[in-house]
Amino acid sequence: MIGLCWSQVDLARRVAWIHPDQSKTRKAIVVPLNDDAMRVLTLQHGRHAVRVFTYNGEPVIAATTAAWYKALKRCGIDDFRWHDLRHTWASWHVQQGTPLHVLQELGGWQSAQMVRRYAHFSAGHLAVHAANLPVLMVTNPRMQVVGAEASA
Repeated sequence: MIGLCWSQVDLARRVAWIHPDQSKTRKAIVVPLNDDAMRVLTLQHGRHAVRVFTYNGEPVIAATTAAWYKALKRCGIDDFRWHDLRHTWASWHVQQGTPLHVLQELGGWQSAQMVRRYAHFSAGHLAVHAANLPVLMVTNPRMQVVGAEASA
């Protein structure tokens, strides 16, 4: 969250929180901080007494369209919206095996349906689960699989 205040961050416990009036659902959201988030927050620490994110010493309150497009251009990224970050984050979680009910809580969504709307799935992360069944060994070469003769 761009307007994050230091009063909403507990570096020792590795959590941040979004107040109900700052969330779309009007509910508080606790955000566990991973190692990457901790590095970013550590780099920001001490730059401003109240706000976490600053630009030229002033607190960043909102991302401007001009700043966003300049950043995308510097990175060589085309056709990417600010909200795509949330979709990407959710999709990466699903692809790494985060259960949907956990992702729902992490993202502050009210329903599993909303999680599915944000988390775009790919089949790659499913392969490990498809392999959960034991390998079936056919020892009788005359045994036929139903439908095999139709495709032969």
